[in-house]
Formats: sequence, structure tokens, C-alpha cells
Amino acid sequence: MKQQFGVAGLAVMGENLVLNIESRGFSVSVFNRTYEKTELFLGGRALGKKIVGFEQVEDFVNSLESPRKIMMMVKAGEPVDQFIEQLLPYLDKGDIVIDGGNSDYHDTIRRFEYLESKGMLYIGTGVSGGEEGALKGPSIMPGGSVAAWEHVKPIFLAAAAEAADGQKCCTWMGPAGAGHFVKMVHNGIEYGDMQIICEIYHLMRSGIGLIPEEIHDAFTKWNQGKLSSYLIEITAEITGYKDEAGDYLLNKILDAAGQKGTGKWTVINALDAGTPLSLISESVFARCLSSFKDLRVTASKQLKGPDGQFNGDKDVMLADLEKALYAAKLISYTQGFGLMQAVSDDKQWNLNMGEIARIWRAGCIIRSVFLDEITKGYQRNAALPNLLLDPYFTEEITHAQQGLRNVLGQGIILGIPMPCLSASLAYYDGLRTSILPANLLQAQRDYFGAHMYERVDKPRGKWFHTNWTGEGGDTTSTAYSK
Repeated sequence: MKQQFGVAGLAVMGENLVLNIESRGFSVSVFNRTYEKTELFLGGRALGKKIVGFEQVEDFVNSLESPRKIMMMVKAGEPVDQFIEQLLPYLDKGDIVIDGGNSDYHDTIRRFEYLESKGMLYIGTGVSGGEEGALKGPSIMPGGSVAAWEHVKPIFLAAAAEAADGQKCCTWMGPAGAGHFVKMVHNGIEYGDMQIICEIYHLMRSGIGLIPEEIHDAFTKWNQGKLSSYLIEITAEITGYKDEAGDYLLNKILDAAGQKGTGKWTVINALDAGTPLSLISESVFARCLSSFKDLRVTASKQLKGPDGQFNGDKDVMLADLEKALYAAKLISYTQGFGLMQAVSDDKQWNLNMGEIARIWRAGCIIRSVFLDEITKGYQRNAALPNLLLDPYFTEEITHAQQGLRNVLGQGIILGIPMPCLSASLAYYDGLRTSILPANLLQAQRDYFGAHMYERVDKPRGKWFHTNWTGEGGDTTSTAYSK
């Protein structure tokens, strides 16, 4: 009897996803580049389950019922292309190839076109939730060959996380590339969320002078309210965790962060789309700066900052910290959803922002109660131009923004770096300012490059140039007039 689903790649995500799918009643064939890994899995966690392993790609493909459904859980980049080429000789028209890794969505579009030209169907799907999510239920974001959806839908919905209201955290995103694009932005928001939490923690520890127990208690309390989320939950656990010596482990972890690239991709795409993503951009650069540990140690001995100490009321500051974290989170999601809308409009993907927020409510790394309100916001107005303009979020940011200002003011006085918190307030103040100083910027551009400008007393789209020096003539540039 043929197996119902195939998974290639038995690293942590692949292995746990196989166990998840099998636990939902589906039989699974597995393949790994090194067969030793397959054997260990079959003799261990997969023992006694409806899971069959294969050493050869041909046998793996032939073990599956038609249309074959093969999900690749391999490293992004060239390994995906290489494995597709290994599969192709044994596939039939109508077979479905799925990339469940963190691929660049541009690569996914290219692979979609390639596989479809050969008569196969292709899905690029984001899978978020880490090891636990893969095993118990992740958020799944598929997009690509729409004809493939009816075949994989029962499996994906069964394997996906379930929100508190019983809805599954999986839905069809759209055309080729849409699924991996949405996952990329998810990861960008994740970068921002993590960094603003870290900046709040830094101010607590090094600015206000809270002890680990107080920090742990604050995050634990915050996880019971509007900030309730997976990342706040694990932060509370991390800040209270002690090692075998009875010491707080967090104090022993080196402050040099790593990254795998999805945050950087998000920023690059925002630049390409001309969409402000300042908070998430700063979160990427904050990781970059943290990696220069030796340089920072050297600089700390030479570069001076304020020597002030916090003398305020800790309870008042903790209340402001909670508001600041909430306000920055509002702005991070606003920027992320703004990027998705801009690219969706450009590519005519018709991404459903409410549905995206809905399927992020459980399973994924950025899951939080906050996403329920985003879903409701887009249900109220599917064409919402900016998340902060929804009545609920307008009221929320109005209430929280003073706390953000207070925290930033205190952090600046104490010399605590807060790149993401600073960027969030700058975005908010820029967004709410009807007249920005870009009129001077346009004048400067016209002065040195004849790039022209629009006028407030003339219709939009009508361009003007001034011969500022009397020597420049009337020739203008058209390259940067929009």
C-alpha cells in the first residue's frame, strides 16, 4: 500500500513535522541525504508508527500514492534546487513538490515556474513554530500552484496549530512566492519583537538596576495582559532559569547574536518596495553590532557616556516599560503589515491581511493575543491603509505612546542603547505629522541635481524646477522626479 505523504530532510523541523503528520492519521515516507540519520529515526522516535524510510530517491518517490506529495525540509538555497533535480526523473505530471524551508520567495517563484513548465505542481510554504510547533502544530503559510491546494489541504490543516477558538492556523496565501514572502515578513516581525524585548530588558538590568527576580516577575506579570505572547512567555522563563550551579544562566550567555538571513531579506524587500520598516531594520543592525563583541569591549574603555543613575520610582518606570513595549510592538506589526500590503498590491497577490493575522494566533513564534485584535481590525476594514488608523489601535497607541516617550527619555539619560524603541517613536511621530521637512530635502535635490519638486499651491503630479544660482539653466533631471 502506498504512503500518503513524503518528507525529505530529517533535521529538527523535518523530523518533528513527520511525527506531527503521522499522529494525525497519515502515513509518511521519509528520506534523508545521509541514510544513517533515517535509520536512527526509524529505530527511535518513529518506531512502531506509520513511517517508512528509504535510502534511494527513486524508492522514496515510488512509495507514494498519486499525485505524489513531497515536502522538502532541507536547507534553503542550492540544496533545494539540487534535490528538485534528484526528484524530477521519477515524478509524473501532476505530482506536487513542496518547499517547507525558509527559502527566498524570489527563488520560490523561479522554482514554481520551472516545475510547472514540466507539468508538476509546486508549493512554497512557510512553517513557523520551531521544534515544538513542528511537532505539536505550527502556523503554515502555503502558496503556489492553486491546483495543489485541494490535495495537501487536509494534511496541512490537520497538522497546523489550533487557535483558542478552534480555527486552524493555516490557509492558502496566494500565487507563487506568496507563502514564503509572508513567512519572511513573519520572521522580520519576529526580529523586531525580540529586539524590543531585549532593549526593555537592558534598561531594566543596566539602567534601573533591577535584580533577576524582579525582571522575571515583571515579564511574568506582563504575560498575563495585553503583551501575552510566546516571546514574552519564554522571556519570563529565561530570566528566571538557573543552571546546575544555582546561577542565573542568562548572565553567563555571551551577548553576540546570530541570524540566518530572513530579517535581512525583509529589510531589503522593504527598501525595494519603498516602504518604511525602520524598527525591523534597526533590529537587524542591532544584531550586527552585537556580533562585534571585541570591538565593543575596546570601545567601552575609550568612549564615554553619561554616568547618571536611576533615582526614580521603579514601579512607575515598570508601568512605563510595559506601555513602551506594547507601543513598539504595535508599530512593529504596523510596519510589517504595511510591507505585505505594498508587495501584495505590486504583485497583485491579493494577500488577505486578516487571514494572515488569524493564522499567526497560534503555533508560530510571534503568536500572541494581540493578533486577535489585528484580525478584527482587518475584518472591520479589509482596505485599512495603516494598522494604527483602525479605531482600536488608534486608541491603544494614543494611550501607550507616553510610556514609550518616558522610557526613551530615561534610557537616553542613562546611556542605554534603544535602536528599535527609538525607531518606533520616530515612525509614530513621522506618521502623525502632516508637514514634514521633506520640502527642504526636495529643494536641496533640485538645487544640486535639478530633480524638481511639487508645490503645495499646485496640483499633485505637476513638477517645477528653480534656477537657484542663476547659472544652472532650465535643463532638469527626470530620473528622480517621483
